[in-house]
This record gives sequence, structure tokens and C-alpha cells, in this order.
Amino acid sequence: MQPSIVTLGLGYIGLPTSALIASHKIPVNGVDISQHVVDTINAGKIHIVEPELDQAVAKAVAEGFLKASTKPVAADVYLVVVPTPFKGGSHEPDISYIQSATDSIIPFLKEGDLYIIESTSPVGTTQRMQDYIYSQRPELKNKLFIAYCPERVLPGNVMHELVHNDRVIGGVDEASTDKACAFYGQFVKGELHRTNARTAEMCKLVENSSRDVQIAFANELSIICQKADINVWELIKLANKHPRVNILQPGSGVGGHCIAVDPYFITAEFPMESQIIGKAREINNYKAFWCAAQIRDAITQFTLKEGKAPKVALMGLAFKPNIDDLRQSPAIYITQRVLQEANDETYYIVEPNVEEHSVYKLTDVTEAANNADIIAFLVAHNEFKQLDIPQGTQVLDFCGVTQ
Repeated sequence: MQPSIVTLGLGYIGLPTSALIASHKIPVNGVDISQHVVDTINAGKIHIVEPELDQAVAKAVAEGFLKASTKPVAADVYLVVVPTPFKGGSHEPDISYIQSATDSIIPFLKEGDLYIIESTSPVGTTQRMQDYIYSQRPELKNKLFIAYCPERVLPGNVMHELVHNDRVIGGVDEASTDKACAFYGQFVKGELHRTNARTAEMCKLVENSSRDVQIAFANELSIICQKADINVWELIKLANKHPRVNILQPGSGVGGHCIAVDPYFITAEFPMESQIIGKAREINNYKAFWCAAQIRDAITQFTLKEGKAPKVALMGLAFKPNIDDLRQSPAIYITQRVLQEANDETYYIVEPNVEEHSVYKLTDVTEAANNADIIAFLVAHNEFKQLDIPQGTQVLDFCGVTQ
């Protein structure tokens, strides 16, 4: 069966998108550089945790509408859904993955094809890729449709939100926008908002920067309240009774592949102009450092009082509740920082959504809670909210598990 769509990247967005398209009886060839990922998908299985994704992939593969490979093939639509990391040691966006993915399909491009970038990108990336494609295939100049359409889904609810969330679609010209809207209209029930590529790129960055700023306010407030001896959870609940106030809940920092990353795409290009955005990043990064310091202080105080080293449970490694995604996780940073200064303490590292970790030996949730002298909640997983914590255990709740 000749594929109509090639998706480049089969991660947390690329694979669900591929499965969704394939569920509409549209042939999809998903491409990933990992042979393990490719083999897993072709076996009808998945390599990530996401509700409903396993059924969607199994069905699409069994029906022959989804196939994975390490190399692209000729198609009519090419979706670039690869990571956009930082350049080593900096917060400058690295679009080399996007360019590499684009390079891989250039030999297959033909007149009338649709090329879409979904990867988070610095402003102007779509235009740069258009210029690059045409420099390699000058005979196709102005004969392709090129657009940018960012994802805006929540891990843990991706399969629903890919269908029902509105999408912002920006082409390099009106014809490209039309073509991209027609493509997404096949499987998206949310409204499709038309714009240009540069605005669509900035829209993605602004959405997550806005959330980062709001979270920073809550995190800063939690630090202030700890010093002022005020229950921040009660305070926020009361303040939110105001009809025009909606303060978010604090946590142990901000992680993930979007909110903890996207603001830097703005600050890297507009350093003097992005004062609030930059400061919010500093506050949210500091919150994880502060949490680690609170845990170390609790350990010190316990040791001085009891005359022995405590048993410490560090609860959660994922970047948000009820998922297995560890990318940019503040909980991992906190764990690393606490363990760097470890002495004679016993540590229980808990992450109920991950079977094993390459660095940490993981402990069962109940075992850790029953044996620990100090419990630090770093992520508000559902399993933690159901725990019966033994009396006398010191609890450091950085994410509202006990509230």
C-alpha cells in the first residue's frame, strides 16, 4: 500500500499523530532513527506511555495503515515531528534535527507535495527550511506547499486532544495555508485558525511562555509562604475566590519538552525584550534548587535530633503527574542534587510509571512510604494521594499531594 503520509519522528507526538491519521484509513509511514522504536511499532506495540495509544497503534498496524521504518519513502505529505533540543551547554535552539529530517525527504519531493513542520521552532525556521529545500531542488521552487502547525496537547490526554483541540496553521503563502488546513481537516474536529508561518511559530512559543510565567508566580508564592509560615495551598484557594483571580498550583519546578524549553526560544532571539519571560524561567529553575535545599535541611535536622541518619523517600521522577515522561524533569534534578550530598542516609527512589531506570534503583510506593522517616513528594502522582502515611513520618509536600 503506497503511503500518503510520512511522519518524521515517532516520539510522544509523532507516534500518536501517525496512529490518528492511520485510524482514518490513510496510509502512514512513520520514520524514526531508532531501530528498536521501529521494530516495536511494527509489532503493533508502543515504546511510550500514553492512554489509548496502544490500542490505536495495534489497530492501525493490524489493518495495514501504519508502518514504521528508519528511512522515509515517497509520499504526498511530509510531517516533521522531531525534537528541537538546545545546542550543547546553552539555551540556543538547535534545529539540526529538523534540517536532517528535511534532508532525508528532499530526494522524494515532487510538485504539489505538502511539507509541514510541527516541531517547536524558532521564529523563521519554516522560511529557512523552504529556502533550503529550494536551494537543493530549484526546479520545485513555488511548486510545493509549506506550512507550520504546532501541536498543543497535554501528555496523558494526547489522543483526545489531537482530535478536539483547535490548531493554528500558518503557511508560507495563502495556498500553503489552504492545503495544510485541508489536510488537518481530515482528522481534527477542533477549529483550524489560519495565519502565516512566522506567527504560528511564535504562537507556540508564546502559549508555553505564558504558562511558564503563571507557574512562576505560584512557585514564587510558595517560597514566600514557607518563610511567612502560611499554608500556600489554603492561600491560593482563598485568593481564587476572587472572580478575576486564578492562581495556579505550585510544584517542584517546571519540566517537560514544552514549558521548560519553549521560553528559551524567545529569550535566545530577543534577550533584551523578554524580561518577564526570562525571569519566569529563572524562578521555576530556582524552585527545584530550593526544594532540594529543603530536603537536605530536613535530613540535617533529623540527624541532629535523632542521632542517626534518616531513611528518605523521594517520590516521583516524571515531569508531571501520572505519566512516564522524564524529560527536563525538576524531580530528577532534585533527586540528583540531594544524592550528590548524601552521607549515611538510606534513599528510596519512587516512580510508579516507570518499570526501571538506568541510574536509580526504583522502590515500590508502599514500601518506601512505610519505611521512610522523611517523605518528599516531588510529583503529584495518583498513587501517592492514596497512601496511608505512618504517623510520625515527616512529609515535605512540594506539589499538593496531601492537600
